Amino acid sequence: MRMTVIVVMGVSGSGKTTIGTALAEALGVEYAEADTFHPKANIDKMTAGTPLTDDDRAPWLEAIAGWIRDHQAGGVVTSSALKRRYRDVLRTGGDVWFAHLNGPRALLAQRMKTRTGHFMPVSLLDSQLADLEPLQPDEPGAVFDIGGTPAEITEAALTAFREHA
Repeated sequence: MRMTVIVVMGVSGSGKTTIGTALAEALGVEYAEADTFHPKANIDKMTAGTPLTDDDRAPWLEAIAGWIRDHQAGGVVTSSALKRRYRDVLRTGGDVWFAHLNGPRALLAQRMKTRTGHFMPVSLLDSQLADLEPLQPDEPGAVFDIGGTPAEITEAALTAFREHA
């Protein structure tokens, strides 16, 4: 199987960390959490409930693209990757495949309200949903409904990824 980097994408609360870690474990590759690439100023801004701008996101996306560049033998990284142009930046790092986790706002908000230890407030969910641009036909990847169990979503993503490879 050709290895590439899987970018697990979606808005906050979609399960990127859960599915990303499960995919990395199943594939035996390194996992990276997108939040660790944010400069402190971005974390502070989001914690305060202020949406990030494209300028705020630029160094973050470049850092993730650098990680992708360094892991072309295989890896899994999370990123909201909300806009096509953000995904274009990520693709400058090399061969990627997007696993877009998608679901209804009510479920996303409920997940955000019940999780602990995360800086992203529910108040920013609507701005993320407004910015979200679906994968285009020329973008490698697939969309997965977050209504299933983590095991079901992971298996569906693995199957789709293997078909891509």
